[in-house]
Amino acid sequence: MQRIGSLFTGARWRKRDADGAVQTQVLNRRVISSRKASSMDWINPLCILGLLAIGMLFLYSAQLHAGTVNWKKHGVGLALGAFVYLGMARTDYKRLLVPSYWLYGLGVLLLLAVLTPLGKEVYGCRRWLNFKFFLLQPSELAKIGTLVLACSLLARTRLGSVSTSFKALGRLLGLVALPVGLIILQPDLGSALVFPPILFALLYTAGVSKRFFLACLLVGFFLLGLVALDMRAYKARRFEGKNSPALLPMKDYQRNRILVFIAPELVDPKGIHVSWNLRQSLICVGSGGFWGKGWTQGTQAKLGYLPQSVAHNDFIFSVLAEEKGLVGGLIVLVLYAILLFNTLRVAALARDRFGLLLATGVSVLFMVHLFVNIGMTLGLMPITGIPLPFISYAVTFLMSCCFLQGIVQSVYRFRRTQSE
Repeated sequence: MQRIGSLFTGARWRKRDADGAVQTQVLNRRVISSRKASSMDWINPLCILGLLAIGMLFLYSAQLHAGTVNWKKHGVGLALGAFVYLGMARTDYKRLLVPSYWLYGLGVLLLLAVLTPLGKEVYGCRRWLNFKFFLLQPSELAKIGTLVLACSLLARTRLGSVSTSFKALGRLLGLVALPVGLIILQPDLGSALVFPPILFALLYTAGVSKRFFLACLLVGFFLLGLVALDMRAYKARRFEGKNSPALLPMKDYQRNRILVFIAPELVDPKGIHVSWNLRQSLICVGSGGFWGKGWTQGTQAKLGYLPQSVAHNDFIFSVLAEEKGLVGGLIVLVLYAILLFNTLRVAALARDRFGLLLATGVSVLFMVHLFVNIGMTLGLMPITGIPLPFISYAVTFLMSCCFLQGIVQSVYRFRRTQSE
């Protein structure tokens, strides 16, 4: 808790002891009872409302000329998400300790159901459950269940060196590996990549030895080397006619996305195939200039150059940047920055390890989505299909975001007192 809490503690003051030595102490500004709920923290809700309003405006704009009504469905999800947020915010987050295994189990069960005929296949991927009236994306529920269970286990386990914490670490890695493996089978590499940063952040906050992270860094370099060798073998198979075996269980379209990021001139020299979305996204961002072309005045999505299948979800930031320019993009980034830093502030105010870990995990989850989504629209990250929180059209993800931010609000309302 000291690692996060020390960032947001109160004012420092000095006093002299009996021997006259100067001692520095920290005056903590935590002034609310842990037994009663306090008034709400309004910083996060105001940022969320701003992002939701921006999302509705540009979802409408992105599909104005396509005749679709996804922005209306997004509005329905927003209304349901508001009830989810308020319900979780009014509930003491510690009540999640008991059903954490059930939440995790439900997420895993739904991930398994995706692999059955209940799963809806789109563009060769099974990521949704089709309930006729709506589509459910189980990976979002799995994120919530895994996060809550991981925080529950870490809150009840004192970790230190790797040797003394080996059993707990193995158990934690196992519970994360199961949903990640099932998500990769869909395949949905983007959602799977959200889990490791959350896990490492939770372990760091829980106080795991730095040797563990050093070992993970070495493993990461090893895996990166495997990816490089696999890409080399794929390049030899596709462009050189060699019979090089694949080293990793990836789909060819995933390898193409990596190649588009590393060497677009090799896999799509004319920019009309796998690199089309990226090139059109860069045109959107660049043509927006400083002030943008004006709301609903963008041309890339209107004329279909930025495909309608991605303009309202994965590449919604491109639409925003074209129509509101650098100024609009910076406003969105500032709102996200305030949201993330305030979530970390709430983590520092938590009354126990469970609340600290929950708020920290939520902050990292949002940070990964923000960095990867905007990074891929700017060509700084490979295209992985991760939505932008509160702005992209993704009803299941929107409701999961509302639930997670409701947890953060609950951590704030039931925070510790100064006397504690």
